[in-house]
Amino acid sequence: MKRVVGSPGTWSGVALRLSQCAFAAASTFALDSGFGYSNYSAYAYMDTVLTLQLVWSLYLACKDIFALRNKKDLHTPHDLLFFVVIDWALATLMFSGACASASLTIFFMWDVNLCGAYSRLACRQFALSVTLAFMTWLLQAASSFSGFWLLVSFF
Repeated sequence: MKRVVGSPGTWSGVALRLSQCAFAAASTFALDSGFGYSNYSAYAYMDTVLTLQLVWSLYLACKDIFALRNKKDLHTPHDLLFFVVIDWALATLMFSGACASASLTIFFMWDVNLCGAYSRLACRQFALSVTLAFMTWLLQAASSFSGFWLLVSFF
């Protein structure tokens, strides 16, 4: 069995999961510090998905550290199937939340110029949060593909 970069139970997997946690937390903080984000469903949806992503990535980082410390193998078909299914579902949710929030941010900033009319609306924080959410999604997609690559190698 080859060791794929970013796969469960490797140091690169731990680094990838901790990076996902950091970017999801930063995106959530940037979104939550902006005034009025909860009035728009796209931002509320992205906040929920980022929280799910944070919890899932933290759980897997802890599981990876435990496996490395105790020399456990997480490359069994049952474990990988569990990781891959949830990773792919979260990657899909992250992408849809980031795209919906990006379209709303572009609408506010460029189409109707709502940011210029209402100075209390935190458009820059929303844009920063969306950018960090897309970075989180890229890291999530990388871990999803590495797990899928390992899962396919069993068949």
